[in-house]
Amino acid sequence: MAVPKVDKKLLEQLEEMGFSLARSIRSLHYSGNTSLEDAMNWIVEHENDSDIDEIPLVPMDINLDATKPFPITEEVKIKAQNLRIGANQLSKRKEKELEREGEKERIQAGKRIMEAKKTAEENARKRMIALREAEKEEESKAREKIRQKFEADKAERRSRLGISPAATSSVQSASTASHMPVTSTKKVELLCDCLRSLRRYHKDEDARVKKAFQILPIYIRNVVKNPDVEKYRKIRLSNPIFQESVGSLIGGVRFLELCGFERTNRGQFLYLPREKVDMVTLNSALSALHSAITNPFFGLLSVDSVELP
Repeated sequence: MAVPKVDKKLLEQLEEMGFSLARSIRSLHYSGNTSLEDAMNWIVEHENDSDIDEIPLVPMDINLDATKPFPITEEVKIKAQNLRIGANQLSKRKEKELEREGEKERIQAGKRIMEAKKTAEENARKRMIALREAEKEEESKAREKIRQKFEADKAERRSRLGISPAATSSVQSASTASHMPVTSTKKVELLCDCLRSLRRYHKDEDARVKKAFQILPIYIRNVVKNPDVEKYRKIRLSNPIFQESVGSLIGGVRFLELCGFERTNRGQFLYLPREKVDMVTLNSALSALHSAITNPFFGLLSVDSVELP
């Protein structure tokens, strides 16, 4: 394939009139290289062709005889000028149309982004509500377990003392309803708040927090099972195992103090006097630790907490 041969003089005249080389060659080729006027008429008829500014290729050469120069009259010049003006106006209209389409697309994209953002925020809000509900439910279950444990311990004490439940129901029920559940609930809240604060203070140390939540029940359970054995009620603060797992965490010692442990020997030991062993408090502590271990959302959404040293 090759560029078709056209009349050079006519080609020069078309280029002098402002037409591109490709358009000039195409018009001369398809108008038969007859005259300048035929070439211009072809351009007028085909100015909207998508390939008008592409140089045509032909499989054969065309031998042309020299033609007489076509005089460029004033009418021809006007026609050429009108063609150029029309082409420029068409190009501008296309540009404006493209700009309008682009602006519409930008507006639509902005709306889509805003809708996606609102949807994401709404989903995040729903997730937060679900997490809060899950934590509240877990704490409610923990309180119920403590209450049941308290009732069971009370029944066991009455049985050991040989007191009939019916004989003490009037006094004991009033005392339990008015005092013990309130104290127990308050203690549970303090213990849970302490554990939440510990987790928040060390939110980037999940492994250490998890280990502390696993070690603390061991100390408390030893006292529950052996309240008369002093070694289980005394903890050396400088003990490496205790320091690594509990003592070095903000809130670890405070949790044990809420369980009844006291600092003795100038702060060298944590000691729980036998007369201050409160099984209800210790069982509440175990329940709070169980909730902290089993609830994956424990402490993540809490805001209020006890003041830790």
